[in-house]
Amino acid sequence: MTKAGVIGSAALAVVIGMTGVTNAQSAPQQNGASTATKPKPVSSPATQPVATGRPVAATEKSSSGDDVVARVGNANISAEEIRAYVATLRPADQEALKQNPAILSQAVRMLLANRLVLEELRSRKWDQQASVTTQLERMREGALVELYLQMVSTPPASYPGEDELQKVYDANREAFLTPRQFEVAQIFVAAAKDGDKTTEDAARKRLEDVQRKLKAPGADFAAIATESGAANGGALGLLVESQFRPEIRPHLAGLAKGAISEPVRLDDGWHILKLIDTKAAYTRTLPEVREALVQQMRAERARALRQAYLAEVLKQNPPVLNELAIANLVAQPPAGAK
Repeated sequence: MTKAGVIGSAALAVVIGMTGVTNAQSAPQQNGASTATKPKPVSSPATQPVATGRPVAATEKSSSGDDVVARVGNANISAEEIRAYVATLRPADQEALKQNPAILSQAVRMLLANRLVLEELRSRKWDQQASVTTQLERMREGALVELYLQMVSTPPASYPGEDELQKVYDANREAFLTPRQFEVAQIFVAAAKDGDKTTEDAARKRLEDVQRKLKAPGADFAAIATESGAANGGALGLLVESQFRPEIRPHLAGLAKGAISEPVRLDDGWHILKLIDTKAAYTRTLPEVREALVQQMRAERARALRQAYLAEVLKQNPPVLNELAIANLVAQPPAGAK
């Protein structure tokens, strides 16, 4: 059975969104399926850019004296360049790199690929075309404006203070409530409701066999689940009640710890649940949510500062627009167009 068989589809999206890549990779699978597709191992196809030239020595230095960490053609990439690249990333992305250094390796490969493309376009003098230089200037201006706006809208390092943080936490305490959770394992016997009689009869026989094994003295639920094709002994982990399908909830709520439910018929087959444990609802403490809350508050303050700065700039320099002329620019074809 898949987790999707017991868990509602809307809840699945929430689980994936909350757990992220790391948890999705470790999500239990049953019968070859899970709530999220596992990422495939990174491969090195023949089309992937590869550093060329002589190998990079472990102690090799660039002309500036910094360590060389990669090379493509005759161009080096130094450790300082990588550090500067990482510094431009969002805190969440920087944390992801710490958790999975292979991501940074892939980023370096992309930098190498960019160097190869730069060498080619410059050899063709493509960057000297008038249309290209015009676009580059517009992009440069846009990048400069964005960097400047980020600078003027960055909250002071002291924000938020402890008092401000506590006030926001207290005002939003309900948002930090984690509902009661159920640690569940299950055995699934596939049998689509629209299947033919032969398929249905075969499924019922498998179900009866599973029930017989479960009722035997000293029955091992996890072992029986594994025999039935479930991964991890049928364990689904900790899930909140709202993540289960409505048809499952009444059966789950009535189970004692360690108890096993009667088979529950859903549209994809029969589900037999075992309640391993429960975790009472609780409100996450300020220390638990501090980092995420600080990032959210700083992001909101930055947006407010940006809006205030732009409003003040426009107030001091009121723009004057010829709306009719602007409308005509859209209505009329460009000069030289046929």
